Amino acid sequence: MTRPKVFVTRIIRDAGLSLVREFCQADIWDGDMPPSREVMLDRVRGVDGLLCLLTDRIDGELLDAAGPQLKVVSNHAVGFDNIIVPDATARRIPVGNTPGILTDATADLAFALLLSSARRLSESEKYLRSGKWKTWEPSALLGMDLAGKTLGLVGFGRIGRAVAKRAAGFDLRVIYYDPTADAEFGASKVDSLDTLLRESDFVSIHTPLNQVTRHLVNKDFLSNMKRNAVFVNTSRGPVVDQTALYEALKAKQIFSAALDVTDPEPLPLDSPLLTLDNCLIVPHIGSASERTRDDMSRLAALNLIAGLKGERLPHCVNPEVYEQK
Repeated sequence: MTRPKVFVTRIIRDAGLSLVREFCQADIWDGDMPPSREVMLDRVRGVDGLLCLLTDRIDGELLDAAGPQLKVVSNHAVGFDNIIVPDATARRIPVGNTPGILTDATADLAFALLLSSARRLSESEKYLRSGKWKTWEPSALLGMDLAGKTLGLVGFGRIGRAVAKRAAGFDLRVIYYDPTADAEFGASKVDSLDTLLRESDFVSIHTPLNQVTRHLVNKDFLSNMKRNAVFVNTSRGPVVDQTALYEALKAKQIFSAALDVTDPEPLPLDSPLLTLDNCLIVPHIGSASERTRDDMSRLAALNLIAGLKGERLPHCVNPEVYEQK
């Protein structure tokens, strides 16, 4: 039996890659950087399946370049804003993602960023390494307390709820704004985003990226936050207007910010945000734990293989393809 042909756009963890290699005739991009658009258009020609990363744009042009035999696109990520899903649906191609698996790892990082930013850990380490630490000082590098304060979650899906669960151990009052989500883990729902911003000492973003949430965090959003508030984003970079965030941080309109995601990624080294002591930025490591990345790669492989077999994907973002005739 001829094995199906697939293109894998990056070397993923062996927990998933070994499954792909066993079932498929796999063409695997082994470069350190993502394949270029030209490479993608060339390497997808004639493949039966595509396993891609969030760094790869998948649209109608690329799907047509692959050809009508393409059966499945499997995204090695929870988010799928890199894929023009309606283009895939129009071609009756199911698109898979990896939800649920990275919930705990991302929630852990969101809380790590919140704590680090509130207590100025990055700034304190730079202070030490630069030789500025001469003695213990009563008023040096003062940060924000957590106990008794309010954490506001914008979005209350899997990751938002996991953050709320962690907040209980820090004696934080938790509120959230998400019109579609029910209360859980002691969190209280508020009726508007403005209410959340006015009441929160810490604001953490947990929304998908779409036309509604793009630049949700803008000048007005930031101006409604408390002057001593901490802002955290582990969702998607374009949710934040980075120019507005820079201006708010520079003017000390808010206390600090911590970002796992930026726009673009990687963030250019000449970004004004990198000049600020009150802005902590890490390189999109929300899911970067060994177990989580193993599980992500395994599920991405299972989605791919199911699609190649003509079976329903374990996690499909456009299930309406199964209703098409």
